[in-house]
Amino acid sequence: MTTMESKEWHIVAYAPEGIPTSDNLKLRSSTIPVDAGSIPDRHVALEMLFLSVEPFVRSRMTGREDGLYSPQLDLNQVVTSFGIGRVVESTDDKYAKGEIVTGPFLPVAEYCVVPSDFIIKKIEPNGDIPLPDYLSCLGVPGFAAWVGIEVLGEPKAGSNVFISAAAGGVGMYAGQLAKLRGCRVVGSTGSDEKVILVKEEFGYDEAFNYKKETDLDAALSKYFPDGIDMYLDNVGGKMLEAVLNHVNEGARISLCGMISEYNKVYSNR
Repeated sequence: MTTMESKEWHIVAYAPEGIPTSDNLKLRSSTIPVDAGSIPDRHVALEMLFLSVEPFVRSRMTGREDGLYSPQLDLNQVVTSFGIGRVVESTDDKYAKGEIVTGPFLPVAEYCVVPSDFIIKKIEPNGDIPLPDYLSCLGVPGFAAWVGIEVLGEPKAGSNVFISAAAGGVGMYAGQLAKLRGCRVVGSTGSDEKVILVKEEFGYDEAFNYKKETDLDAALSKYFPDGIDMYLDNVGGKMLEAVLNHVNEGARISLCGMISEYNKVYSNR
């Protein structure tokens, strides 16, 4: 039997609130069988190449099922997320050794064996597209940005667009999509370095560090003297409350995420 030694991240205790720590997550080693005679029918053995650290994973670590859109992780289970892997062995004719595949619930591990229906698509080699792009601009973050701007927001040329978490996986693409529509785009982010990044690399017209702007209403009045026409919300909380004081009549708000609340959402229940 051919096996591979794999390091894996396991959840060992739920974190109903606060930031997960080493009390909640443990790095363990495991021996993974990777030959056809050792894995079940319609399964694939994968060498994981890339993994995406998605905010939704935090919601699967609370131990609470209510109000969530994805199932909780079982204790002592390997954490799963969106990933890209290379097929090492397969007992499903649809997948051959060496093929590159991606899926939404792949283990955060070096090697794994998963049902073939965990895979959502093959990735055809393309020298012009780096593999990580299939988890970012061509993955869920890019899709979320496209839905938020193109499908729900539909800002017109000249509109004033505000995007929170502007340097994040969604915000970095949302800003560029809004600029392609001819909008004036302002973003908020959590450091001066990220302010420079979104302006110089992602093409935002303006950006501000929300950790330094202690009065969010004043900041929004400064950057949006004519009001906000479209807001892509990635953070919720106080930022969303402030934005509601500055939106114009007919403004659209695309609710993408509320990351400011993820670590405390259950504290008052």
